[in-house]
Amino acid sequence: MAFSVPAGLEAELEALVARYPQKRSASLMFLHALQEHFGFVSNEAVEWTAARLGLQPINVLELVTFYPMFRQEKLGRTQVKVCRTLSCALAGASELRAQFCTRLGLDAGRHGPQTTPDGKFTVEFVECLADCGNAPVVMVNDDLIGKCSGADCDRVIAKGQ
Repeated sequence: MAFSVPAGLEAELEALVARYPQKRSASLMFLHALQEHFGFVSNEAVEWTAARLGLQPINVLELVTFYPMFRQEKLGRTQVKVCRTLSCALAGASELRAQFCTRLGLDAGRHGPQTTPDGKFTVEFVECLADCGNAPVVMVNDDLIGKCSGADCDRVIAKGQ
């Protein structure tokens, strides 16, 4: 099946191109819009963007892999973001992430975001969640959990099922 962008979104993106002196300058805006619509930036979206902007796919892929806000895989319905910066690291963030991964059947040793096969959960390390006094801190979707423990881990998983 060929990659398809809804006509309305394609028109919005084409209007963006007109705002820049060079087509390639709209690259980040294209990627943000595609991720917002599809939930992630697929290889097909990279190729589509490159074709529309007169770039090589590698030039677009470099952006997707460089900037941490872009996803190359669809996220789970419940997103578990474990802070890994200093305060949280010292308070056990690595062990907490490992607990989430183990209890969800994910590989605790694998780097990067991981999504359960059923698409219910994504677990990942993130940078500072700005609640250092309550380390370790986890953000579940838009809810912050400070002083997160194994019991909190169980509650998050039960609620997300």
